[in-house]
Amino acid sequence: MMNGLSVSELCCLFCCPPCPSRIAAKLAFLPPEATYSLVPDLDGATASGPAGQRSRGGVSGVTGVGPAEAKWKLHLTDRAEFQYAQRELDATEVFFTRSSRGNKVGCMYIHCAPNARFTVLFSHGNAVDLGQMSSFYIGLGTRINCNIFSYDYSGYGVSTGKPSEKNLYADVDAAWQALRTRYGISPENIILYGQSIGTVPTVDLASRYECAAVVLHSPLTSGMRVAFPDTKKTYCFDAFPNIEKVSKIVSPVLVIHGTEDEVIDFSHGLALYERCPKAVEPLWVEGAGHNDIELYSQYLERLRHFIGQELAAQHV
Repeated sequence: MMNGLSVSELCCLFCCPPCPSRIAAKLAFLPPEATYSLVPDLDGATASGPAGQRSRGGVSGVTGVGPAEAKWKLHLTDRAEFQYAQRELDATEVFFTRSSRGNKVGCMYIHCAPNARFTVLFSHGNAVDLGQMSSFYIGLGTRINCNIFSYDYSGYGVSTGKPSEKNLYADVDAAWQALRTRYGISPENIILYGQSIGTVPTVDLASRYECAAVVLHSPLTSGMRVAFPDTKKTYCFDAFPNIEKVSKIVSPVLVIHGTEDEVIDFSHGLALYERCPKAVEPLWVEGAGHNDIELYSQYLERLRHFIGQELAAQHV
C-alpha cells in the first residue's frame, strides 16, 4: 500500500501541496502487468443466457443486450495461474462497460451456483487483476453459494484510463449499473464486497445505494491514516475517506480484519466497525496479516453463516 515511500516523501505528497489524486496514485495504485486479454469473438457464437458459449479457448460474452453488439473471449496468460477446468470457464462471461468518465471497464460474471440467491459485486485488492482473481472467485462463489461479478479498475487489466480516486468511484458505479441492467439483479440480492483498496469503491457505493449486505475485508479508514497512524481527523485533502462515509451505509456490514495486518493496521477495521449503524458480528482473525485471511478456516465459516443464515433469515 505504501509503495516504499520515505517519511520525507510522504510529507511532500501531503504538504507540497496536498493533492488527493497524487496521494491516491502514489500510495495506493499498483496495477500489475495484465494477466488476461479480451479478444473479439469472430466465431459469432450466440450467447446462451447470462453465460456465453465457450469458443476457441476463450469465454465469450457480449458488451450489451443487443444481438448485433460485439462479443468477447477471455484469454488467460500463464501469470493468471488459473486452477480450474473447462466447465468453470464455460460459466464465465466477460464484457466491457463504460464509466461516466469515459473509460472502458473490463467486467467478469461467474455463475458459480445455479440456484444462488445472491450475487457478490467484488472490488478486488491492489496489484491484481481479473485474470489473477478468477480462480479465487470460482472457489469462493462455489463455497458460499453465490455468483460473483467483478471488474477491473481504470488502468488495471483491460480497463482503459489511469488509476485515480475519481475513476475508482466511476468504475464501481459502472459495474453496479451493468450488474443491475444487464442481468436484472435487484439491489436486495447484491452483496458488495471490498478487499483492501477495494473497500474504497465499496464503501462509496454502499453509502449511496442500499443492498443486501456489505463485506469489508482488510479495510482502510483513509489514506492519510494509513500513512500517518496518529492522524485523528479527516483533512480536506485526505484520499479514500472511508471513515467519513461508512456511517451512511444502511445495509448490514460484516468487517473482516487480521490482527497482525502489516499493511493496514487492525485498528482501521475496528474503527470502521464501530461507525457502522448496522454492523454485524465482525471477524477478527487472530494472527492473520493482510494477504492471508482467506487461508484461515474461520474466513469461509463466517461468510457462510452471514450469507446462508443471517441474510437468508432477513429475506424469507
